[in-house]
Amino acid sequence: MAEFFSKEWADAVRDALAAGPSGQVRAGKLQEYWDFFDLIKSMYPASWALGCRDRGAYLFVQWGGGTVTDCHIIGPDDPLEATYVLGMDYRDWKALHDGYDAQRTVMYRKIMLEDGSLLEFFKGIYFFVECLAIIGAVPAGYPALSPSGPAAGRTPAPPAH
Repeated sequence: MAEFFSKEWADAVRDALAAGPSGQVRAGKLQEYWDFFDLIKSMYPASWALGCRDRGAYLFVQWGGGTVTDCHIIGPDDPLEATYVLGMDYRDWKALHDGYDAQRTVMYRKIMLEDGSLLEFFKGIYFFVECLAIIGAVPAGYPALSPSGPAAGRTPAPPAH
């Protein structure tokens, strides 16, 4: 099993996002919802940098042509360029992996938009939430964090308003 925020995990995330939600997940919502999801996916032009604040690293996901065109880890010393930069604490990433609801992760501000247009981001929020659920379900090993606190690296930007 790949370690959380490793190259192997990013590769598995890319494959899972390209495959989309499982049949079991799709069966839980109306077909019209998934038609809308597929429409947004087919024309979504943005990129995400999904940060783990405690690690000072980001999962970069670039969309284009209805699929993921790039997915890799951005380290603390690498340039951070994405349409939307979001940050989440390690414990919330782990909770998402352990089954915490992706919609609640967004609604209760466990993940925060740190850079990018809030209005434009929320136009595609259902697409993002379903993708976040897919990312959270990708198998990964979550090592214990050091008790010394957050990893050295970027200081998260204040939340966008």
